[in-house]
Amino acid sequence: MNLTQQIVNAIWLGGVYSLFSLGYALVFSILGILNLAHSAIFMWGAFIGLTVVLRLNVSVWLSIPVAMLGAGIIGVILDAVAFAPLRRRNAPRISQLISSIGASILLVNIAQLIFGTQPQRFPLGSIPAESIEGLPFRITPIQIIILVISIVLMIALQFLIRRTRIGQAMRAVAFNQQVAGLLGINAGQIFQITFFLAGALAGAAGVLFGLAYNSMTPFMGDQVALKGLTVIVLGGLGNIQGAVVGGFVVAGLEVFSIAAGGSNYREAFVFTLLFLMLLFRPQGLVGEAQQNRA
Repeated sequence: MNLTQQIVNAIWLGGVYSLFSLGYALVFSILGILNLAHSAIFMWGAFIGLTVVLRLNVSVWLSIPVAMLGAGIIGVILDAVAFAPLRRRNAPRISQLISSIGASILLVNIAQLIFGTQPQRFPLGSIPAESIEGLPFRITPIQIIILVISIVLMIALQFLIRRTRIGQAMRAVAFNQQVAGLLGINAGQIFQITFFLAGALAGAAGVLFGLAYNSMTPFMGDQVALKGLTVIVLGGLGNIQGAVVGGFVVAGLEVFSIAAGGSNYREAFVFTLLFLMLLFRPQGLVGEAQQNRA
């Protein structure tokens, strides 16, 4: 096993997993619920990017912001249809969780009708697939670009949450919605912004995942949905920094398990880690034992 090669593989894949999982963590940190339709938005982001490239003949890199915008809008619509009506009725969180499952199935079925079920790919030549020569390990330009874009978006999200008025409002709503309302913060708008940002991150992750493997189907979200949940549990539910750490941990475990025992065992290794984490440290790697979401 080439240790350096496996570390390189884990780093760029961890960037995608972390980016995808940030959407899960962001919604949970503000609303206290798991949006299980997040993986379907991830899939839609990939197909929006692909459609822009095929129909408008633009660069794959220009398709990423378009996919982020489209997936963000889908996230806002999802909130308006599946979550906001239940919030207004003070429905229990389990109802919102079930609603997100139904929304996910609906989004996947719509994608099947529009895009079909056969794998679709970006055009040949649109993705730089040749390995960079002269290095002691194999890495392609697309893998480097994926990692750079993922890191930039993660830093931008952290800056937004910690350094801007919108981020302050989001943290206030996460801490106490009633107190935030007394401070003049419109919680409904913050929820919409949260779902837009989560959707945009999922859309970017979807396009990057599609570029990495160049095979997209309406079911591609299933490949990362449980991994995303594993990531945020490892990092600490609702913890933004934890989602980043967890993404690289899960990617590393998956890559090294494939190298050691083959691809048939990678899911077993990942979910064994999830079980052990829930058993011995349920607050996650970064979370604290007693913690308010903020």
